[in-house]
Amino acid sequence: MIRSHAEFIQANGSSWENGPDSHPPRRRIRGIRHRNPPSVQSKPVVLITGASSGIGRACAEYLHSRGYCVYGTSRKAQEDVAAPGGFRMIEMDVTEEESVQRGVQLVLTREGVLDVVLNNAGDGVAGAVEDTSIEEARQQFETNFFGALRVCRAVLPAMRRRGSGLIVNVSSLGGLVALPFQGLYSASKFALEGMTEALRMEVRPHGVRVALLEPGDFHTGFTSAGRAARDAPRGVYRQRFLNALAAMERDESGGADPQLVARTLERIIVARAPRLRYKVGAWTQRFAAGWLRKVLPQRLFERLMMASYGVG
Repeated sequence: MIRSHAEFIQANGSSWENGPDSHPPRRRIRGIRHRNPPSVQSKPVVLITGASSGIGRACAEYLHSRGYCVYGTSRKAQEDVAAPGGFRMIEMDVTEEESVQRGVQLVLTREGVLDVVLNNAGDGVAGAVEDTSIEEARQQFETNFFGALRVCRAVLPAMRRRGSGLIVNVSSLGGLVALPFQGLYSASKFALEGMTEALRMEVRPHGVRVALLEPGDFHTGFTSAGRAARDAPRGVYRQRFLNALAAMERDESGGADPQLVARTLERIIVARAPRLRYKVGAWTQRFAAGWLRKVLPQRLFERLMMASYGVG
């Protein structure tokens, strides 16, 4: 399916050898600006939502291995327990305002700063638009769009006061090109793209940078872990839906290692002036969502897309 610290808190409550009030020198990251930084600081602090699996986990493990102080979130995380990749997991449900505020405040209280936020938490419900209930559509928007919006609103006050920060929202190539039988997923990512474009212009004068990551198919299990709309398997679109679902699973199983997304994220972090969009994935998918979409007549492009998903 197209899609989309330093160590802290050991048993004594701190990652630093000299106690909770001591910090190692901050590794200077070119793209992160610090106004009047103290002489001694912690390493760059990163918050990644949806870090229990897939792209989020790959990014968290990679940045942790690179020396960043990484907090991952999950709805079912066991508080203050290190993930297998060494980073720390905290509980956060991006569909609940109180949970988001509590998680962000926890990081700010412990670290005193939040340098980078990756809004990665996502949800997918496959099915024809007609077969997708309003409730099923709303669930996708609650996570994919409103969840990211809640996190942005929670972290921006601290970033603005500090005059520095980076927000990266994980969209999808499906947020540039609508995908058959993933219409509401695409719609939620289209909405995220529009919000991110506006946010980027609004916060630039405050020193906060904003960018979009647009992954194609990666070997993450996102499709197999996803859900089908309740009426999809038995509706009038049944056979074409099953064909599309098989194509999604085939593309994902043959997808690239999500480490590619993680490395792209670090490129964004260290960039002085990140671009708005970073497409990541197979060149054929990036080509189709970019140049091909712009030059082909719409009807021809739709035929190619339908053939690719076996729904022509």
